[in-house]
Amino acid sequence: MRNFLVVFNRRTGANTVREFPPGSGREAIRQRFALERQHRSDPDIEVAVLGSSSRAELESTHARYFRSAR
Repeated sequence: MRNFLVVFNRRTGANTVREFPPGSGREAIRQRFALERQHRSDPDIEVAVLGSSSRAELESTHARYFRSAR
């Protein structure tokens, strides 16, 4: 299972995704906490670490992070 670090802007629908290889879950979580501290004053930014076998599966199971706001 791979870990994906997602930074999602709820207002604009923009996202950034960083993929971590299997076995690097702790590093993904460390990065998540750092990004949460960085964006703590912006209520529109959501940071999450999600596990999935592939990016395509992640986009299917967590589609809200990948749809643009209109």
